[in-house]
Amino acid sequence: MARRATPEVNAGSMADIAFLLLIFFLVTTTIEKDKGIARQLPPDQPDNVDPPLFKEKNIFIVNVNKDNQLLVESELMDLKDLRQEAIAFLDNGGDGTCTYCKGRRDPASSDNPNKAVISVQNDRNTDYKTYIAVQNELVAAYNFLRDRESQRLFGWKYTEVKKALDEGDYKGNEDAAMDKIKQIQDMVPLKLSEAEPKKSGK
Repeated sequence: MARRATPEVNAGSMADIAFLLLIFFLVTTTIEKDKGIARQLPPDQPDNVDPPLFKEKNIFIVNVNKDNQLLVESELMDLKDLRQEAIAFLDNGGDGTCTYCKGRRDPASSDNPNKAVISVQNDRNTDYKTYIAVQNELVAAYNFLRDRESQRLFGWKYTEVKKALDEGDYKGNEDAAMDKIKQIQDMVPLKLSEAEPKKSGK
């Protein structure tokens, strides 16, 4: 009895199938865009230029240690209280030049939002979660004041219009909105300084 020939598998269309699957996955897969912490770097300065001088009362110092504890202006503080303390510092209006500030006008605290700087220093062993939480609270303090002023001047919240402009969802005159956004940012500039992290125990 003669041996039957083994039937061959037709592999001619395998390349086409693989190509179609590749196209399918490329089209249907969504690539997530990671969002970082938005920070504007200072302009490049020549080496021989001295850094600007700030009065000590215009600097709000936030230290985070290796145990994720906050030391704010040399006092221990809970994270939940940080935002309100930062708002009080930024909105103080100590020198009387800020016409829109509603703070205590304490001469021992910041002069006005344009001169106020928040300085953050972390330990190298600070948890990333705590680091982000501190950043969120401080940015939220700036956004609170910006929302308040944009509501007073223009009748809308800074954060909502800024988000709509960033995402391309703004319905209206974008140039006019951007001018108003810039005006609010000039009134309450985000001056958040990050010092180099400390080594543990120092």
